[in-house]
Parts: sequence; structure tokens; C-alpha cells
Amino acid sequence: MIIYKTFQFDSAHYLPNTPQGHKCGGMHGHTYTLTVYISGKPEEHSGWIIDYTDLKNGIKPFLDILDHKLLNEISGLENPTTENLAVWLWQMIKPIFPDLVKIELKETPTSGVIYEG
Repeated sequence: MIIYKTFQFDSAHYLPNTPQGHKCGGMHGHTYTLTVYISGKPEEHSGWIIDYTDLKNGIKPFLDILDHKLLNEISGLENPTTENLAVWLWQMIKPIFPDLVKIELKETPTSGVIYEG
């Protein structure tokens, strides 16, 4: 069974490796949507794989690093494409939630990335 929880954060970035004149080379922002997927078997007593509050509290420190920040200034995100941001998030989340199976990160309602480690 897989449970999921969705989060949102707002960040600015620019993509330094885009071709000259590309609109993403200039600073701009997104309201990102992050969905975190955890697999497991429901615990017999609680009936839960994980308490959603525990999941929220475990993800919050990373969202605090990203929310209303310039991503290019965060260590490891000097080229903050959505793909690179997904890998960065995975590397932060996986040690805390070893049953993490995938994350979905959308930079707009119609575009994003799914990362499974």
C-alpha cells in the first residue's frame, strides 16, 4: 500500500545553463507542489502506515529551507531545474523516511517531474 501527502511552497530561481535569451535564464518564481509517497503495511494497532502529522513534521524543515527563497543560493541547487530540485529533495527526505518510494514535484499545474530514486 502507498500513502501520499501533498505540500506547496513558493520559490524563485533562474537557470544559468539555458541558451542566451531563454526566458528561464532570468529570475522568476513558481508555486511548487510536492507530493511524497510512502509505502508500507498498515500497523495493526493504529491501522496507519504513518501518521500524516509525522510525515508533515518530517517534511517541514526542508520546505522551510525552500519556501520564499532563491533556490540558486541553496547549497547543491546552483542549477535548480525541477529535476535537480527533485533529486535534492529525495536526498533530504529518504534518510528520514526510508519507505519513500517516489516524489512528484510540479513547478506549474501542468509540468513537473516524478522521481523514484
